[in-house]
Amino acid sequence: MITLRIKHIFATLMLTTTSACAAQPELSSAAGLANLDNVVNAALQTFYTPGMAVGIIKNGEVVYLDGAGQRQLDPALPVNADTYFRLASTSKAFTAAALAMAIEDFELSWDTRVTDILPGFQMQDAWVTREFTLMDLLVHRSGLASGAGDSMLWPEPSGFSREEIIHNLRYLTPVSSFRSAYAYSNLMYITAGEVVAKLYQKPFAEVINDKIFAPLDMQCFAGDQTDAALNNVALSYGHNDERGIYAIPRNGIQGSELVSAAAGGIVCNASGMLKWLQMWLNKGTGQNGAQILTPEQVETIHKARTVLSVSDTDDEWDDTLFKAYGLGWRLADVHGYQVISHTGTLSGYQAYVAMVPKLHLAVVLLNNGSNYGARSAVMQHILKSYIAPQETTDWVQTLKEYQAEREQRYLANLDVPEGIGEVVLDPLAYSGEFTDTWYGTMQITLNQAGQLRLSSDKMTMLTGTLEPFSDHTFVIRWDNQNAASDAFMHFDVNPARQVTGFKFHPFTYKEKLSHNFSDTYFTRSE
Repeated sequence: MITLRIKHIFATLMLTTTSACAAQPELSSAAGLANLDNVVNAALQTFYTPGMAVGIIKNGEVVYLDGAGQRQLDPALPVNADTYFRLASTSKAFTAAALAMAIEDFELSWDTRVTDILPGFQMQDAWVTREFTLMDLLVHRSGLASGAGDSMLWPEPSGFSREEIIHNLRYLTPVSSFRSAYAYSNLMYITAGEVVAKLYQKPFAEVINDKIFAPLDMQCFAGDQTDAALNNVALSYGHNDERGIYAIPRNGIQGSELVSAAAGGIVCNASGMLKWLQMWLNKGTGQNGAQILTPEQVETIHKARTVLSVSDTDDEWDDTLFKAYGLGWRLADVHGYQVISHTGTLSGYQAYVAMVPKLHLAVVLLNNGSNYGARSAVMQHILKSYIAPQETTDWVQTLKEYQAEREQRYLANLDVPEGIGEVVLDPLAYSGEFTDTWYGTMQITLNQAGQLRLSSDKMTMLTGTLEPFSDHTFVIRWDNQNAASDAFMHFDVNPARQVTGFKFHPFTYKEKLSHNFSDTYFTRSE
């Protein structure tokens, strides 16, 4: 614990001192935007992304705000600055801001215990439950595995309510000590959103609208979208070599609020996001003079809390010495400048926001593809144009080569399990209704073709065919391959050769103690 605190202090000091010591380049907006249109178009083509909206603020002025490519492919409709995209995890900063406001409005502190506001909040460990604070909800140090419980959120639409999601935290097994390690958690942000709702006695979406969107004149949505907004939404797309670019309608903007709003479900556009980013650069005050946060709240939110690892790529590309997570934001030094940023990733949507406070610079990128290369290449081009104008790196080509190298490494290590294609019992013996304590019920039925079919009562997109593998094991081939990865289903059988239950396991021979369904066991219903 002492070592971790020292690291936190060091990271915080470095985030302050390195940016203060960096020399500010004298750049005109034209120099900072050199060749940007060509870079955006090249990124869209190279990384199979239909469209992108880009916004840049420099010294309080909008120096770039435009769309490129298509928000919809058939019929072809263009992206513009007001086209709506899902923000994915860049939504988390709105939740952090709302919680900061609630703490001040209700005279609480970041050390207030979650159970003081949500008495039903419970982790597996009683001590952790008692000690869990509002700060702990936002810093990704819960002790759970990264992404634990995400199976209740995705693939959308989720059949779980927020109350059920928070209740089910008690069933998730920690993989590290509380506050000892970084592990990304969407569920904790959903919990934070419900803390906000409980304190203000109104839904989370209303709080975000009343406290942030309306004062900043942002035409954005944490809840249901208007009919007018739905006239200019980007459809979500993916890509693979067999199908080319294809639509992902399950993740599209349909007009309804998502259960994941506080973690990744907000809908906005580039023009609205620039107002949001300018507020942060102005230490909590919007361009229209609206005071959203105090400078002290901004400082608290942008303070390093959890140390992150620095990769060889961070070092090579950005000369990065340290990285950390604040409250809904990531922090790092890039060529000596403090960069405050966050990405958002959802099948069919990619978001990236970044601020360089010392340069009074902020950037937002929103696109409707599934390849991170597009957003990364464009963001690198823009930031380096201002931070390191001496660089001449072709970031589209660099990201293309980087992804190709990683793909080759993955394929070289790929070990595909091979079975005999038969199981011990008659297929009908494995059919029936199976229920897990917290995940709910799944149905296994035998269709007219003699195939076993799986469906989930809670998650309607989780349907697939059971393919015999060996012994009492099947491989579940999901109908929507973009929604979930193939997995093993291991069935248990009693001495009377009756199937009693099953569990999932990733489709690999490797032992994985933590995965989306590691805390579930489906028992045959009587």
